[in-house]
Amino acid sequence: MKRTHALAGVGLWLSLALTAAPVFAQTPADNTKANAKGQLSADAQKNNSDDLTTTRNIRRSILAEKNISTYAQNVKVITENGRVTLKGPVRTDAERTMIAAKAAAVAGADHVVNELTVAPAKN
Repeated sequence: MKRTHALAGVGLWLSLALTAAPVFAQTPADNTKANAKGQLSADAQKNNSDDLTTTRNIRRSILAEKNISTYAQNVKVITENGRVTLKGPVRTDAERTMIAAKAAAVAGADHVVNELTVAPAKN
């Protein structure tokens, strides 16, 4: 009796997993290409105290803005040897400019590389 229930449970789990798999495959991340191998990505951030502090201060400054898109809230801020790289999509040019200005205010304008892209909402 217990074996029958265990097999039924496995069968149910497997059928749910196979049914749900196509749903996940249809929703690719918007910034997947930004993480291509060989390019600077957020996991390249070292544990250098100064770089971590810079990244944290920029992130806090961005999140202090209340009227920005979720995309803008989630941009990648990567600091390596004092040089800040901003990556990812935002919804408007205004968000792109605002985030770059916040990074420049913390790190200095000559230490910021703005690779943010504008990806307007699809209607």
